Amino acid sequence: MYARRTILRGAAALPLTAILADPLLSRAAAATLTETKLTTAGGRTVTGFVAMPETTPAPAMLLIHEWWGLNDQIKAVAADFAAAGYIAVAVDLYDGKVATDPTNARAYMSAVDPAEATETLAGWIDWVRAHEAATGKVGTVGWCFGGGWSLNASLVRPVDATVVYYGNVAKQAADLQKLAGPVMGHFAEKDQWINRDMVSGFEAEMDKVGKPLEAFWYDAEHGFANPTTARYDAEDAALAWERTTRFLTANLG
Repeated sequence: MYARRTILRGAAALPLTAILADPLLSRAAAATLTETKLTTAGGRTVTGFVAMPETTPAPAMLLIHEWWGLNDQIKAVAADFAAAGYIAVAVDLYDGKVATDPTNARAYMSAVDPAEATETLAGWIDWVRAHEAATGKVGTVGWCFGGGWSLNASLVRPVDATVVYYGNVAKQAADLQKLAGPVMGHFAEKDQWINRDMVSGFEAEMDKVGKPLEAFWYDAEHGFANPTTARYDAEDAALAWERTTRFLTANLG
């Protein structure tokens, strides 16, 4: 415990990217979160990890992990959100499984039951909105696999802001009509999956229903915001994060 406190004090002045790139610092930040369980509407018990801000009442953020699963890096981002004044809930859609190679990540992602994942996210949004320390304002953010689910979460429950990092946004206007708040998307020019065609279609469908969208493109590859991969682009990641924090401040307070 003393060692973890010492590490965290030393890390306090470091940028988030430096913490995420260092396994020891990420692990120490992740350890500050509280494991929390809830029962979904369907009766399943699901687990999330919660970071609380120093000052409440506070707005809330729901974080949805990449295809790797809920690892220390995503938990460290939740800790950073709490330091910025948010109640942060890092959701686990893999039931505790964390991948360390693409083969396992793909298998875990493919095994996710969409209906159960939707129910899980709805449960956490309801939970954090009703939290005694919350203002009632809620936002979602996700990366890769989680980027698509950040949007999905906002379609199943009304939220005040949605952030998508290179996630699947192939939706129809009838679904997007359910959005209650604005959406911000960060996309990569060299992404072979979440490409211009998909995002252009998303923009067109959002226009049909008059929903606000800010879509930004970066001369980067899929996953450019993850400092632990070879595709990491420090400049673009920093710009995307600055835009994200501005957007959340404007819409969540």
